[in-house]
Amino acid sequence: MKKFNNTIIIGIDHGYGNIKTASTITPTGITAYDSEPTFAGKILVYDGIHYRIGEGHKAFVSSKVVDSDFYVLTLMAIARELNQHGITEADVHIAAGLPLTWVKSQREEFRKYLLQREFAEFVFNGREYKINFVGCSVYPQGYPAIIGQLDEMNGVNMLADIGNGTMNVMYINNRKPVESKCWTEKVGVNQCVITAQNAVMDSTGAKIDGTVIENVIRKGTADISVKYLDCIVGVCKKYAAELFETLRKYEYNPDLMKLFVVGGGGCMIKHFADYDKNRVVIIDDICATAKGYEQIAFSALRKEVSGGC
Repeated sequence: MKKFNNTIIIGIDHGYGNIKTASTITPTGITAYDSEPTFAGKILVYDGIHYRIGEGHKAFVSSKVVDSDFYVLTLMAIARELNQHGITEADVHIAAGLPLTWVKSQREEFRKYLLQREFAEFVFNGREYKINFVGCSVYPQGYPAIIGQLDEMNGVNMLADIGNGTMNVMYINNRKPVESKCWTEKVGVNQCVITAQNAVMDSTGAKIDGTVIENVIRKGTADISVKYLDCIVGVCKKYAAELFETLRKYEYNPDLMKLFVVGGGGCMIKHFADYDKNRVVIIDDICATAKGYEQIAFSALRKEVSGGC
């Protein structure tokens, strides 16, 4: 989080696999209960409903405002970030994002969704939070994650933000994003997980939990039998090659440009792709986008107060 005067800026990266703040990562699974769940966990109580958060992932949808899930997840993310600093009451400015090609058409709708209430009072993990929402900024995904690397982006560069549901592609030429060269593809990590689950079922007859496959993607291996690991690795290598094939559709050429990879899918590139490490930069910090949102919002608020100077 960042503090500007009496306002706390909290960057939130609303992924389909994980929801991230500058210092927290939580799987986006969410289940509602009419009464207190039997087992402990990440439990949020809001408007009389108990929500268990962090088990599984949210299915991909083309709009993040179709239900209340991302709003409840936003409250949870704010609570987790504030808890890092021992804060339970705050005036909060949300800094969030949308896939590159969704921003123009969905920005205002998403902003209104996140600001649907001026005040929210809820309990998370037994602690009461009181939040005044004083503003919300919505930015394109991906680009905020690399603002710390802009000095390296002379000439032509390509950015690939590979999330759980989508991959956002953007050209950055001489440190400036090219708005006419932005695309969103539905080729996120979850598609690889589903393909690997089907491959394991077809080859062994066993049903494998998606978290096992996600561990393989993150670490390159897992504590499972060789026949299962080989099957999953084979799918991951094929999928990583398909990611590069998708980039080539947008004229990616490693001889002419550097590639910067952000998001959880960077692990897949690192462990399973064939690439030139001198021409591909993988940003490992999965919270980089949330941190970037905060930095951009902080700069914008400071500029606004100073009269644009």
